[in-house]
Amino acid sequence: MRILVVDVGGTYVKMRASSGVEVRKAPSGPDLEPQPMVDLVRDLATDWEFDVLSLGYPGEVRDGRPSLEPNHLGRGWVGFDFEAAFGRPVRIVNDAAMQALGSYEGGRMLFLGLGTGLGSAMVVDNIVQPMEISQLPYKNGGTFGDSLRHSGMERLGLRAWRQEVARVVALLRAAMVADYVLLGGGNIRLLAELPPHARLGNNANAFVGGFRLWRDTTIRI
Repeated sequence: MRILVVDVGGTYVKMRASSGVEVRKAPSGPDLEPQPMVDLVRDLATDWEFDVLSLGYPGEVRDGRPSLEPNHLGRGWVGFDFEAAFGRPVRIVNDAAMQALGSYEGGRMLFLGLGTGLGSAMVVDNIVQPMEISQLPYKNGGTFGDSLRHSGMERLGLRAWRQEVARVVALLRAAMVADYVLLGGGNIRLLAELPPHARLGNNANAFVGGFRLWRDTTIRI
């Protein structure tokens, strides 16, 4: 089975085929709608053969379909028929859940994606649960996302943001009874050191998660 994994982000659309290690990408942005995304993927993958597709979506997914419009892209994602557009079977998961799945090393793992937004997911015994921790109240009238997303880092300053990351990791690990916290997303490069019980992820693990969606029959989402 040949798999194409597409990771749709607020900055780039990235893709990789199971037949190789090359990653191709193109800019996305706040005006990107689903049909132009499909056209973009088809253009970039024109010489790649694939039978099925995994799609990491930057928003809420229910029953294998986007259930809310994304915060950092255009409109029209809810209700769009991706299988008809691609002409292939498509499995859609939240992008944080896909990276969490690709990063999972057993036990009870909490994933936090530090990027444009704050992605989150929990994996317990191969069961993947997407989460929206970003929306939960945190302090000073704000949310966890307000403090940990990229705009929060710019507002707080790097040193204070690192301190917030350490506090939130400890707080949420205790609340979720997690064995470890996997930190992913583009801003992990800004961390000077890892908080206790935290592990450093890699954005490339999103592709591993996309492959696992089709290859690993023990996975439940």
